[in-house]
Amino acid sequence: MIQGGIHLARLDPIKAGEVGKRRPVIILTGQVILDARPPVVMICPLSSQSNSFVSFLHVEILPRGNLQRRSYALVEHCRAVATKRIHSTRLAALEPEELGTILSRLQRLLGA
Repeated sequence: MIQGGIHLARLDPIKAGEVGKRRPVIILTGQVILDARPPVVMICPLSSQSNSFVSFLHVEILPRGNLQRRSYALVEHCRAVATKRIHSTRLAALEPEELGTILSRLQRLLGA
């Protein structure tokens, strides 16, 4: 697993307001931590739609590799998940600038 990698993940079961089902996610956890094979990682789910009242936080991700549709990184839904929920096969990877934009928007969401 690499930081900025895009994998499929099983996000169910969910609680009210969370995005669920099997969907692509971006791995946000730093590479030093990932190299230690943690049981839990930070992810940012992707969606094919950006229609939320917080769409200014979303980052457009164009198709590449095995990610076949234009997607949006839903920064307001970033969360920690068990690595067992994440499929090992990587679909694609972000460019460093895209990952930087997502991390910057996450900081904005947190008021940092």
